[in-house]
Amino acid sequence: MEFRDYYQILGVARDETAENIKKTFRKLARKYHPDVSKEPDAERRMTEINEAYTVLSDPEKRAAYDQLGRGYRPGQEFRPPPDWDAGFEFSGDGASPHEAADYSDFFAELFGRMGAAPGGFRAHRGQFRARGEDHHAKVLLDLDDAFSGATRQISLRAPQVDEQGHVQLATRTLNVKIPRGVHEGQVIRLAGQGAPGAGGAPAGDLLLEVHFRPHARFRPDGRDLHLTLLVAPWEAALGAVVAVDLPDGSIKVRIPEGTQSGRQLRVRGKGIPGTPAGDVLLTIEVVLPPADSPEARQFYETMARELAFDPRAVDSPRNGRR
Repeated sequence: MEFRDYYQILGVARDETAENIKKTFRKLARKYHPDVSKEPDAERRMTEINEAYTVLSDPEKRAAYDQLGRGYRPGQEFRPPPDWDAGFEFSGDGASPHEAADYSDFFAELFGRMGAAPGGFRAHRGQFRARGEDHHAKVLLDLDDAFSGATRQISLRAPQVDEQGHVQLATRTLNVKIPRGVHEGQVIRLAGQGAPGAGGAPAGDLLLEVHFRPHARFRPDGRDLHLTLLVAPWEAALGAVVAVDLPDGSIKVRIPEGTQSGRQLRVRGKGIPGTPAGDVLLTIEVVLPPADSPEARQFYETMARELAFDPRAVDSPRNGRR
């Protein structure tokens, strides 16, 4: 996917005011609108101009784009980093399905979900008469918080337009209670932390969509936890009971005799707490000790001589034989 320089498309400076961006857009629209333009590529240029203006005329999209696009050149290979939008506080209806479909892949990748409230909700202007608009943000938590619950300080960035028409990011910090058992994609609703209401009406809510930071050992999937469990050859061959450390303690897991690498074991009810609790899914990986000493080499030589084992002759789907 290629990076798109929306400032270059409109021909404006990166610090241009919102009012001048609007004036430039109107001027370009008069020149390239397909109904009146004589330019041979008017339709393509008008689509590019509309896309650029859609982003740069929206303070939220512009602030996110400015932060994400620093250092990129037009046409340069671009992939947004994981969770790039975490910590941005958004409002409004975001990109419409029409925009996401008709604009570039670059636009859809960045803004296709932006403005859509988590969990399928949407905030609508004028909803509940003068009630404040709901805001939403994606937040990153530690997996351990799902097991114990916690109160965390979370900083959110929201764009503001100053008196000169420039977009700036303002940061606010909230103390948020993380419930025990929270899982990926769950929404934490903070009442009254959205946009202010008009005429004394209640403020909107702030909807925080939970995502987990990458964990060194576990991969969450809903309330289930996936883990690669390393075992010694004798544990796999003879069977064993091994300890597995979880965020909230340790469990004992029985390794069946004859276990091979790639086998998956399920421990029910030991994943992220809930009703019901998730499971822990262990993928076995047999690890060979290195032959880095005379004693270790002698041990392997004895096995090679006395076991007469040929893994390529074993009937198994893994080597193409059954």
